[in-house]
Amino acid sequence: MAAAALKASCFVQPKASFNTRGRRRSLLAVPTSTSLKCKPPMAALTTAPTLPISETFSKLKQRGEVALIPYITAGDPDLSTTAKALKILDSSGADIIELGVPYSDPLADGPVIQAAATRALARGASFEKVIGMLKDVVPQLSSPIALFIYYNVILKRGVKKFVTTLKETGVHGIIVPDVPLEETELLRNEAVKYNIEMVLLTTPTTPTERMKAIAEVAQGFIYLVSSVGVTGARASVSDKVPSLLHEIREVTNKPVAVGFGISKPEHVKQVAEWGADGVIIGSAMVKVLGEAKSPEEGLKDLEAFMKSLKAAATRGDSVLL
Repeated sequence: MAAAALKASCFVQPKASFNTRGRRRSLLAVPTSTSLKCKPPMAALTTAPTLPISETFSKLKQRGEVALIPYITAGDPDLSTTAKALKILDSSGADIIELGVPYSDPLADGPVIQAAATRALARGASFEKVIGMLKDVVPQLSSPIALFIYYNVILKRGVKKFVTTLKETGVHGIIVPDVPLEETELLRNEAVKYNIEMVLLTTPTTPTERMKAIAEVAQGFIYLVSSVGVTGARASVSDKVPSLLHEIREVTNKPVAVGFGISKPEHVKQVAEWGADGVIIGSAMVKVLGEAKSPEEGLKDLEAFMKSLKAAATRGDSVLL
C-alpha cells in the first residue's frame, strides 16, 4: 500500500478516478467539492456448517455481542503458517476472519500490510495457492472467511470463474477496496448467485447520498473506515466514529464494522461501547505474525493477542455495549 495518506474510500469517487494511463490515482482520494497454548485442530475434523457473514452478525446481535474480525495477509510468513493462523484465530475468539490476498500494488494498505504482501509475493504466494490452502482449511473453521482482494486479481481470472472458485472453496464474502460503487454491479450480481456477500466501504468523507447508495447494496456488513488515510495502527480511534455510525444507522439497519487504526484491546472496547456491530483489527495482527522471530513465536503471540482483544470486548457472557 502507498505509504502516503490516502484520504477517502474509492466508493467516494466515480469511475473518473482513473487517470489516462488506466491506473487509479488514489483509492481514498477526497472529492474536490499466563502462557497461551493453542491446541492444534485435528486435521480430519470438520466443523458444523459455517453461517454466512450476515447471519453471523444476526446471531451475535441476538446475544448482545459485537463481531471480532481479525485480518491477516495470506502467505506471510508462508502459507503453512497462514493455515495454522486461521485455525488459531478461529479458536481464540474470531467471529469472522478477513484474509488478504497479497497484491503488488495495494493502494488501500499502509506500510505494515504492504510489507507483508511484498514478503508473501516474494515467497511465491499467489491467488491459486491461497485458494489451495483454503480448500484444506475452511472445512475446519467455524468462522466465515471474507477475502480482501484487489480488483485486477479478479479481472485477470474473469468474474464468473472467480466467484465459482470462491464458492467451491467455501469463502463467504469479498471486500474489494479499489472498485468504485458504479462498477460493483456485475461482481455483486454474480456473487449473490452463490451466496457470497460483497462488503462495501464507506469513509468519513463519503458524501451522504453516496453513503446511502453504498448502504443500500452492501452485503454481509458495511465496512466503516474510521479515519482518512491508509490502513495502519494508530494511537487512538477517531472520535468521529460515533457520529459516522449514527449517520449510517439513519439509512440502514445492516451491520456496521469499524476498521482502520484499531490496534489495542482498549480500541476494541471503545468501538464496542460506541455501538458498532463489529471491530476489524488488521495491521496490528499482521505485525504480530509477520514480524515475529519465527513462525512458531508469531503464532503463539497471535493467539495471545487475539484472546486479549476478545477479553476487552467481552465481560462474562455479554459484550461491553
